This record gives sequence, C-alpha cells and structure tokens, in this order.
Amino acid sequence: MMRARVAYAGALHGAEPAQLADGRSGVRLADGRVLAEEEVVWLPPFEAGTIIALGLNYAAHARELALQAQEEPLVFLKGPGALLGHRGTTRRPAGVKFMHYECELAVVIGRSARSVRRGEALQHVAGYCIANDYAIRDYLENWYRPNLRAKNRDGATVLGPWLVDAADVPDPGNLGLRTFVNGRLTQQGNTRDLISDVPALIEYLSSFMTLAAGDVILTGTPEGVSNVEAGDEVACEIDGLGRLLNTLVGDDAFGIA
Repeated sequence: MMRARVAYAGALHGAEPAQLADGRSGVRLADGRVLAEEEVVWLPPFEAGTIIALGLNYAAHARELALQAQEEPLVFLKGPGALLGHRGTTRRPAGVKFMHYECELAVVIGRSARSVRRGEALQHVAGYCIANDYAIRDYLENWYRPNLRAKNRDGATVLGPWLVDAADVPDPGNLGLRTFVNGRLTQQGNTRDLISDVPALIEYLSSFMTLAAGDVILTGTPEGVSNVEAGDEVACEIDGLGRLLNTLVGDDAFGIA
C-alpha cells in the first residue's frame, strides 16, 4: 500500500495514488475525491519522530568527495523544521557556491526497537519512502561532523511522495536510485552498495538508543551529486517508491533581500 498526507480545501487528508480521466497521475482522498497532484499541498507522508541521517554510507560517494568511509556509521540528527513534502520549494541562499541534492532511501520505524539483532531488524520497519536531503558544502566545517547550517536547514529535507508499506518492499537492499535535474539524469546507484545496510543500521542505532514508531532513518546517498541553482527542478526516484519532485528557489521567494 502507498499512502500520502496532503492538505486540500483547508483540511488535512490521507491519500492514495489514483489516475485521472486524462491518464495523468493524481490522488484519491480518504473521502473518495480524486484530484490532480498539483491541486493539493503535499506533506511528508507520515508524522516524523526523530530524524536520523547517515553520511558517507556509500563508498563511491566517499571517494567522490575525496574522503575515506568510516568503519562506524557517521550519524547526525535533524529537527522537524527541516522536513518538506513532495512538490515543495527549497531555498538556495544567495552567495552559496555549492548546494547539492542527495537522493536517499528513508526507513520509517513502525514499532519500538531496542537492542535489536540484525535478523529481526526489518520486523520493526513500517515502510519506506524517498528522501532528498540537500546539503550546502560551503558551510561544512568537518565532513565527519556535519554542522547545522549545512544539514539542518528549514525545508531542505524533502520526504515523499508516498509511504510504501514494508510488506510491499521485499528487498530494501536492492533498490535502484536515480536523480534528474531539469529532466537530465545526474545520479544513480543502488542500495546494495550501502556500507551499512538497513538491518545493520537498525541493529547499530538500537544498541544505544530506543527507536520509536515514526522515527526515520535517512540511509545516505550514492555518488553523482552536483550543484543546483535557483529555478532547477530536482526529481528523485527509487524503485517501487515513486518519484519525488522539488524546486530550488532564491531568497526573494522567502522575502529575503
């Protein structure tokens, strides 16, 4: 099952995929109304708890940045203000030299996990969705400790469009990822190349913290990141999870001179 959360006509709605009469993709609200994707405001498809992000979790991406992947996962946290939904706009600050997308598999915890072994880890997953976790390289003080200005920016972590039930993703360890900028393929990879895969991450994290329902793990991005500018449309795809759209805008869109 694929589920979304949207706003329409002043109310919040659960939604699922639908097809319009003209063949375009749309959404069906819980009350049965079918609308075009652009008629609704998309929210992250679940109520997020703790947002846990991974850095340098693909060896090729670490090499791309001329860095060495670490034996222990590089983990950092994000606040709720960082999250944005499908078709939203993300600010690219003026004067920034290098801001890039990061297409990632997002893992949503479904039930509490504490000291979970690898073999039981996937039993604690509710589902999966796509994340596009933007970063501004200009602000990074240390690649091994990403700072807040680089990785916890308002509206710079896009989630969606759908939360896909774990039962419908039989092998999260073999999913293709792709990013398109203005329709041009710029990034591709596969979750089989994760240094720490989903079960390993749940085992590691739950060894020292309790993972609760609604917590989300952003598993890292493969190689192929490139600079994006205001006006660029970025689309991230993951096999079986859909297509997540986002547009970069300048300071003026946020009333910043």
